[in-house]
Amino acid sequence: MTPSLILVLAIGVLFATGVYLLLERSLTRVLIGFILIGNGANLMFLVAGGRAGGAPIIGQTAPAQMSDPLVQAMVLTAIVITLGLTAFVLAMAYRSWQLHGHDEVQDDLEDRRVARHAARNAPAFEDSDTEESGATLDDEAAEVYDETDGDGDGETDARDGNRPAPDKARRPRRPGAGGGEGR
Repeated sequence: MTPSLILVLAIGVLFATGVYLLLERSLTRVLIGFILIGNGANLMFLVAGGRAGGAPIIGQTAPAQMSDPLVQAMVLTAIVITLGLTAFVLAMAYRSWQLHGHDEVQDDLEDRRVARHAARNAPAFEDSDTEESGATLDDEAAEVYDETDGDGDGETDARDGNRPAPDKARRPRRPGAGGGEGR
Protein backbone atom coordinates (compact mmCIF):
# COMPACT_ATOMS: atom_id res chain seq x y z
CA MET A 1 0.00 0.00 0.00
CA THR A 2 1.32 3.43 -0.90
CA PRO A 3 0.65 6.26 1.53
CA SER A 4 -1.62 9.09 0.53
CA LEU A 5 0.20 12.13 -0.80
CA ILE A 6 -2.00 14.39 1.35
CA LEU A 7 -0.90 12.60 4.54
CA VAL A 8 2.78 12.77 3.58
CA LEU A 9 2.44 16.50 2.88
CA ALA A 10 0.62 16.99 6.19
CA ILE A 11 3.49 15.23 8.01
CA GLY A 12 6.02 17.46 6.27
CA VAL A 13 4.08 20.62 7.08
CA LEU A 14 3.66 19.62 10.75
CA PHE A 15 7.37 18.88 11.15
CA ALA A 16 8.52 22.00 9.26
CA THR A 17 6.18 24.30 11.19
CA GLY A 18 7.11 22.64 14.48
CA VAL A 19 10.85 23.05 13.88
CA TYR A 20 10.35 26.69 12.86
CA LEU A 21 8.42 27.38 16.07
CA LEU A 22 11.05 25.59 18.19
CA LEU A 23 13.60 28.16 17.03
CA GLU A 24 11.58 31.09 18.38
CA ARG A 25 12.35 32.88 21.67
CA SER A 26 8.84 32.74 23.09
CA LEU A 27 8.20 29.63 25.19
CA THR A 28 4.56 29.62 24.08
CA ARG A 29 5.67 29.23 20.47
CA VAL A 30 8.20 26.57 21.50
CA LEU A 31 5.34 24.72 23.23
CA ILE A 32 3.21 24.83 20.08
CA GLY A 33 6.24 23.60 18.09
CA PHE A 34 6.61 20.59 20.43
CA ILE A 35 2.93 19.77 20.01
CA LEU A 36 3.09 20.04 16.21
CA ILE A 37 6.17 17.81 16.01
CA GLY A 38 4.48 15.28 18.32
CA ASN A 39 1.37 15.21 16.13
CA GLY A 40 3.54 14.90 13.02
CA ALA A 41 5.34 11.93 14.58
CA ASN A 42 2.03 10.26 15.44
CA LEU A 43 0.76 10.74 11.91
CA MET A 44 4.05 9.44 10.50
CA PHE A 45 3.79 6.27 12.62
CA LEU A 46 0.22 5.68 11.42
CA VAL A 47 1.16 6.18 7.76
CA ALA A 48 4.24 3.94 8.14
CA GLY A 49 2.10 1.23 9.75
CA GLY A 50 0.28 0.47 6.51
CA ARG A 51 -3.37 -0.20 5.96
CA ALA A 52 -5.85 -0.80 8.73
CA GLY A 53 -6.63 -4.41 9.53
CA GLY A 54 -8.28 -6.60 12.07
CA ALA A 55 -7.39 -6.94 15.72
CA PRO A 56 -3.92 -8.47 16.15
CA ILE A 57 -5.19 -11.48 18.12
CA ILE A 58 -4.22 -14.95 16.91
CA GLY A 59 -7.28 -17.07 16.31
CA GLN A 60 -9.65 -14.14 15.89
CA THR A 61 -8.13 -12.65 12.71
CA ALA A 62 -6.20 -14.28 9.90
CA PRO A 63 -2.49 -13.32 9.99
CA ALA A 64 -2.69 -11.64 6.58
CA GLN A 65 -5.59 -9.45 7.79
CA MET A 66 -4.01 -8.26 11.09
CA SER A 67 -2.91 -4.71 11.73
CA ASP A 68 0.56 -4.05 13.11
CA PRO A 69 0.43 -3.64 16.93
CA LEU A 70 3.90 -2.05 17.06
CA VAL A 71 2.58 1.10 15.38
CA GLN A 72 -0.10 1.47 18.04
CA ALA A 73 2.44 1.07 20.82
CA MET A 74 4.76 3.64 19.22
CA VAL A 75 1.91 6.16 18.88
CA LEU A 76 0.96 5.69 22.53
CA THR A 77 4.60 6.21 23.52
CA ALA A 78 4.84 9.34 21.38
CA ILE A 79 1.66 10.71 22.96
CA VAL A 80 3.09 10.21 26.46
CA ILE A 81 6.41 11.85 25.51
CA THR A 82 4.60 14.80 23.92
CA LEU A 83 2.41 15.19 26.99
CA GLY A 84 5.46 15.19 29.28
CA LEU A 85 7.30 17.78 27.16
CA THR A 86 4.15 19.90 26.97
CA ALA A 87 3.76 19.91 30.75
CA PHE A 88 7.44 20.77 31.26
CA VAL A 89 7.53 23.65 28.77
CA LEU A 90 4.17 24.94 30.02
CA ALA A 91 5.53 25.00 33.59
CA MET A 92 8.66 26.83 32.41
CA ALA A 93 6.58 29.40 30.49
CA TYR A 94 4.30 29.96 33.49
CA ARG A 95 7.26 30.43 35.85
CA SER A 96 8.93 32.81 33.40
CA TRP A 97 5.68 34.78 33.19
CA GLN A 98 5.50 34.97 36.98
CA LEU A 99 9.10 36.15 37.37
CA HIS A 100 9.56 38.43 34.38
CA GLY A 101 6.11 39.27 33.00
CA HIS A 102 6.93 37.60 29.64
CA ASP A 103 7.86 34.14 28.40
CA GLU A 104 10.80 35.00 26.16
CA VAL A 105 14.11 33.22 26.63
CA GLN A 106 16.99 35.66 27.23
CA ASP A 107 20.50 35.37 25.84
CA ASP A 108 23.02 33.71 28.10
CA LEU A 109 26.08 35.90 28.65
CA GLU A 110 28.34 32.88 29.24
CA ASP A 111 27.28 31.41 25.87
CA ARG A 112 28.23 34.66 24.17
CA ARG A 113 31.65 34.65 25.87
CA VAL A 114 32.34 31.05 24.85
CA ALA A 115 31.24 31.81 21.28
CA ARG A 116 33.62 34.79 21.09
CA HIS A 117 36.50 32.65 22.37
CA ALA A 118 35.65 29.87 19.92
CA ALA A 119 35.54 32.34 17.04
CA ARG A 120 39.12 33.43 17.67
CA ASN A 121 40.18 29.88 18.67
CA ALA A 122 41.26 30.93 22.16
CA PRO A 123 41.02 28.79 25.31
CA ALA A 124 37.93 29.48 27.39
CA PHE A 125 39.85 29.33 30.69
CA GLU A 126 43.15 30.17 32.26
CA ASP A 127 45.08 27.15 33.53
CA SER A 128 47.17 28.22 36.48
CA ASP A 129 48.67 24.73 36.92
CA THR A 130 50.59 24.80 33.65
CA GLU A 131 53.21 27.26 34.84
CA GLU A 132 53.93 25.16 37.93
CA SER A 133 54.09 21.66 36.51
CA GLY A 134 54.67 22.30 32.81
CA ALA A 135 51.91 19.82 31.87
CA THR A 136 48.82 20.81 29.92
CA LEU A 137 45.29 19.74 30.69
CA ASP A 138 45.46 17.29 27.79
CA ASP A 139 48.51 15.66 29.39
CA GLU A 140 46.78 15.49 32.76
CA ALA A 141 43.62 14.07 31.20
CA ALA A 142 45.64 11.29 29.57
CA GLU A 143 46.86 10.02 32.95
CA VAL A 144 44.95 7.13 34.46
CA TYR A 145 43.13 8.00 37.67
CA ASP A 146 41.55 4.98 39.34
CA GLU A 147 39.22 5.65 42.27
CA THR A 148 38.59 1.96 42.83
CA ASP A 149 42.07 0.94 43.88
CA GLY A 150 42.68 -0.80 47.17
CA ASP A 151 43.78 2.00 49.52
CA GLY A 152 41.24 4.60 48.40
CA ASP A 153 43.75 7.33 47.53
CA GLY A 154 42.85 7.26 43.85
CA GLU A 155 46.38 6.36 42.80
CA THR A 156 47.87 3.03 41.88
CA ASP A 157 50.97 2.05 43.80
CA ALA A 158 53.08 -0.94 44.82
CA ARG A 159 50.71 -1.89 47.67
CA ASP A 160 47.92 -2.38 45.12
CA GLY A 161 50.10 -4.71 43.06
CA ASN A 162 50.33 -2.23 40.17
CA ARG A 163 52.92 0.21 38.94
CA PRO A 164 53.97 3.00 41.31
CA ALA A 165 52.31 6.38 40.93
CA PRO A 166 54.89 8.80 39.48
CA ASP A 167 53.46 11.97 41.03
CA LYS A 168 52.56 10.69 44.52
CA ALA A 169 55.24 12.73 46.29
CA ARG A 170 54.37 15.87 44.34
CA ARG A 171 50.62 15.94 45.10
CA PRO A 172 49.68 16.81 48.71
CA ARG A 173 47.04 14.67 50.37
CA ARG A 174 43.90 16.15 51.77
CA PRO A 175 43.45 15.55 55.50
CA GLY A 176 40.97 12.78 56.19
CA ALA A 177 40.80 11.67 52.55
CA GLY A 178 41.45 8.06 51.76
CA GLY A 179 42.44 4.73 53.07
CA GLY A 180 42.34 5.05 56.83
CA GLU A 181 46.01 5.98 57.18
CA GLY A 182 46.95 7.83 60.36
CA ARG A 183 44.05 6.50 62.42
